[in-house]
Amino acid sequence: MSSEDNLILSFESSCDETSVAVVKNGRTVLSNVVATQIKSHQRFGGVVPEVASRHHIEQITACIDDALTEADVDYDDLNAVAVTYGPGLVGALLVGVTAAKTVAFAHQLPLVPVNHMAGHIYAAQFEKTIEFPALALLVSGGHTELVLMPEPGKFEIIGETRDDAAGEAYDKIGRVMGLSYPAGKEVDRLAHIGQDTFHFPRAMDKTDDFDFSFSGLKSAFINTVHHADQIGETLSKEDLAASFQQAVVDVLADKTVKALNAYPVKQLILAGGVAANQGLRDRLDEELKQFPEVAFVKAPLQYCGDNAAMVGAEAYVGFEQQTFADSNLNADPSLEFDWIKGETA
Repeated sequence: MSSEDNLILSFESSCDETSVAVVKNGRTVLSNVVATQIKSHQRFGGVVPEVASRHHIEQITACIDDALTEADVDYDDLNAVAVTYGPGLVGALLVGVTAAKTVAFAHQLPLVPVNHMAGHIYAAQFEKTIEFPALALLVSGGHTELVLMPEPGKFEIIGETRDDAAGEAYDKIGRVMGLSYPAGKEVDRLAHIGQDTFHFPRAMDKTDDFDFSFSGLKSAFINTVHHADQIGETLSKEDLAASFQQAVVDVLADKTVKALNAYPVKQLILAGGVAANQGLRDRLDEELKQFPEVAFVKAPLQYCGDNAAMVGAEAYVGFEQQTFADSNLNADPSLEFDWIKGETA
């Protein structure tokens, strides 16, 4: 390994995935260990914060050991430690923050604080180098945002959901359909079989801003299913899924196109858990044909969900800009994109 290489040990524990990774120069993943908790939360139909925190405590040490072993490095090879400190579940975040601070202190390494959502965007680095200015469509279980990136480490939200996030809506309608948590992948599969026969509402699709709203769509879906149950009518799961997904994709795509027309950028980045949705990927592939000057960069499928590799990718920017935190770093469950790079967290 070159003396110019910088290795960052990164931590992610914002929700229900305990993950530790070693990333070289923000681009090369040497290891990315993820301990999932999905089976523990499936019986509840969603993430239980207390259960998630307990699992993080149980898994974090083993994940550190596995990440270092898989990367074939030890603590002396590292240049920095990075950690997601928000947004997310406060108890879950605290486990990762505490572990990262402990490692950084014990081995006298700088600590880089990372915004979880910025990490999702920088997962695109594993596909292609981000060129600025760039626009990111960030779609996950907790967030749906259009983020303008004028330069490395700078983020400006130009549009966001006013109620439910797209991923949250997927999980809620999946529960109504009797699908296992998380439901997004199965809804996507069913949608490719069915047809848009229900024509659910596309809230805010024609407004002049770049904001989203999915609560009305979710309510319309649930009311349709409940009404059918009350009158003894059986509805096609495939058509329900196709109709729901078409409504979501229409709004996401239309708002993204509107933003691309308003902001001249070099790249459109698709990131977040819902970025793995094939229907959304296909639609944006088609829409981007009208913007030949804009490269469409999708976060690789294996890095769309929560993982520590994406944290290491974003942390490299903070490392280069010397954005370091001290032992006072704390979890910030409501962290937004209004943080300023270049200042100590």
